[in-house]
Amino acid sequence: MGRAGTGHAGAGRAERGHPPKAPAALREGDALPPLEIPITRTLIVAGAIASRDYQDVHHDAELAKERGSPDIFMNILTTNGLVGRYITDHFGPRAILRQVKIRLGAPNYPGDTMVLTGTIEEVTRAPEGVTATVRVVGANGMGKHVTGMVTVTVRAPSGGAAPADEARSARGPAPDGPAPDGPAPGGPAPVVAGGAA
Repeated sequence: MGRAGTGHAGAGRAERGHPPKAPAALREGDALPPLEIPITRTLIVAGAIASRDYQDVHHDAELAKERGSPDIFMNILTTNGLVGRYITDHFGPRAILRQVKIRLGAPNYPGDTMVLTGTIEEVTRAPEGVTATVRVVGANGMGKHVTGMVTVTVRAPSGGAAPADEARSARGPAPDGPAPDGPAPGGPAPVVAGGAA
């Protein structure tokens, strides 16, 4: 099982040691390798600040307790970002998130660990790439923190990359390097949190 590090986000790819399958090999029913994410105060507070969510329950333990919570807890935007990262880290630099629909359950409190898992529910192939719908579950010590569906497109390689180049590319960019072929024309579709999952 992979474990998210505390350093640069790209470092986790090599650390987990599970390069994704090439797009042509994706099949319905395939399971993504699990990813453990330690839930720290720093992660909760930094995620809230980065997403401009200044609600006191995400950074002030005393005020969170006054409101009936045992401690601060993670906001939905941080969870949404972690789900997106789980998918794009697995599918590699050619992955474009098309839709993210998540629902929250048990809160993520400091000191717990969330384990993200995913299963490919549907695969659609086209000349421009492969689109997969992935069911994602993030569980912590209290139960399911997040459940949902993510639709991701893995673009076909441009310029007829050799299979070895495709496999190397699927492992992701170097920790400080850009994706090998840049953003998709027109950019990615918006990512939406919420909705039934």
